Parts: sequence; C-alpha cells; structure tokens
Amino acid sequence: PQDLSNMVWAFATADINTDKLYKMLANEAVHRQLRGFNPQNLSNMIWAFATAGMRSEKLFGMVANEAMQRQLQGFNPQDVSNMVWAFATADVHADKLFWVVANDAVHRQLRGFKPQNISNMIWAF
Repeated sequence: PQDLSNMVWAFATADINTDKLYKMLANEAVHRQLRGFNPQNLSNMIWAFATAGMRSEKLFGMVANEAMQRQLQGFNPQDVSNMVWAFATADVHADKLFWVVANDAVHRQLRGFKPQNISNMIWAF
C-alpha cells in the first residue's frame, strides 16, 4: 500500500498528469480494496489525485467509506485535513465523511491541529 501511495504522491508532486496513469493507479488501489492502507496512505493517495486534477469516484468513495468505518481512528490532524481538502478540491461530495470529520474535530477540540490544518479544513467545508 505504501508503495502505491508514494508512487501516486510522487507523480502528483512532479506534476505528471496523465489520465491513463492515474486510472491504472486508482484501479490497482480499488482492486486491493485498500487492504493494508494506513491513514497516511489513504490521505496521501487522494491528496495526490486532487493535486493532479484527477478524479476517481470509486477510489474516493472507498476512501470515504474506509475512513468512516475506522471512525478516523489512527488519522492524525494532517491526514484528516489533507483528506477533506482532497475531496473538496476534486469536487467529490462525501457529506457523511465530512460530518464524521466535523464531529471528530469538535471531540478533539482541535488539539494537535496546526493552523494550516484548520485553514484547510475550513476551506474544504
């Protein structure tokens, strides 16, 4: 999982934006059913898709479901912030996920959130 996450992050960071490449990477992640992906892998992957201007409704949907099933357990503030930023940037609507994120942020009383994390979350909402 980390290899796939790192690969898509590297392509997005290097501004390599080819539909075929991102479709292949999304299909591989979906095929793996996100098994073994930790919160950072999930967050980085969809951040990369959003940064590259690529969408995969199925991948984003699976990430949203996975995050909700985990009830954001193990997601640090940057993971959460990057995740909601990615959904908003890609214009992928995940109202239930955003509700879970908002409740989690209130529950945490924003402890551990840096100003950039808070700013990204506010923008995403």
